[in-house]
Amino acid sequence: MLFPRFGTAFAGVTRAMVLVLVLVSALPVRAMDTVAKQAMIVDFDTDTVLLEKNADQLMAPSSMSKLMTVYMLFERLKEGSVSLTDQFAVSERAWRMGGSKMFVQIGSRVKVEDLLRGILVDSGNDACVVVAENLAPSEDEFAAEMTKKAPKIGLKNSTFKNATGWPNPEHQMTARDLVILAKRIMSDFPQYYPIFKEMDFTYNGIKQGNRNPLLYHTNLGADGLKTGHTEVGGYSLTASAVRDGRRVIMVLNGMETMKERAQESERLIDWAFREFEDKKLFDANEIVTTADVWLGVMPVVPLVVKNTVKMTLPRRTSKNIKVSAIFNSPIPAPIRKGDRIATLVISAPDMPAMELPLEAGEDIARLGFVGRIGAAAKRMVTGSAH
Repeated sequence: MLFPRFGTAFAGVTRAMVLVLVLVSALPVRAMDTVAKQAMIVDFDTDTVLLEKNADQLMAPSSMSKLMTVYMLFERLKEGSVSLTDQFAVSERAWRMGGSKMFVQIGSRVKVEDLLRGILVDSGNDACVVVAENLAPSEDEFAAEMTKKAPKIGLKNSTFKNATGWPNPEHQMTARDLVILAKRIMSDFPQYYPIFKEMDFTYNGIKQGNRNPLLYHTNLGADGLKTGHTEVGGYSLTASAVRDGRRVIMVLNGMETMKERAQESERLIDWAFREFEDKKLFDANEIVTTADVWLGVMPVVPLVVKNTVKMTLPRRTSKNIKVSAIFNSPIPAPIRKGDRIATLVISAPDMPAMELPLEAGEDIARLGFVGRIGAAAKRMVTGSAH
């Protein structure tokens, strides 16, 4: 059967089924250098790694770790134990916090929605401490809760010692964990994500602009997430941008100046969109091909993919996709809808192959005794399975 859309012939072959899923994200698809000490760029939909440099190296995440603080708060908001209109008390310790501030006042009470903006727009250390002290008995205990939560949402190498990213040799994350955390925030709490792209926030009569340099370029498509800076960590950024429906997530850490961070992040975001594209090959439950059925009430069974199949490819290779199906032929009845029947193999130049299971698209009952005798006789005479 020929599929003109891909220009590739599908054929059934007699061999054992191979039901192995090889993620495209297992290898970076194209090398690219960066001045950042640690870096990772990933396609949001396919998890394809476009760039990675020391992505699993423990590093000081600086204020990027505030993403975990807001994740904990978003979770409370989602479950209903906290609301945006709730007011949190400001302790002297929170008021005295140094570094970037929202400028909360000692002894006052601040609405949760203002604290969120104080963290995400102003990068307020004081706001983070207020949140930590109101969600846990102390900031230390809140940090312990963050560390305990981290592996439950996919973060494998993150240890938190505070809610702010304040320098501490044991407060560490990796670029990969930050990519995962950014994606979890967008996926788990889409209703709150628009706050990340707000350009400024005024509190206590003080107006501050968002520190994310990419937001000030309207053509980049940037809409989040969080900057960071400490002496030990350097200048950093966890960012996301979307263009024409395609989203990428980027983490850069260890740059020497604010200017270098702005220039490098813009350069790499442009590169990720310019050099790569998403290619949808099949929709969920789409019939990919058919397989002959042996001793079934129907002669063939449709083979479908369970989920949408999409790949992120270098633009130079996206037109050279090879698609094939591997299965035993014929398939003996009975067959149940959802049975794994075949393996879909997708490959492109300079890319690791992707292998996905193909499932039966419908039930195929077995022929009765008389029908089976007739089918067997026909096969002996004609060689046909149906």
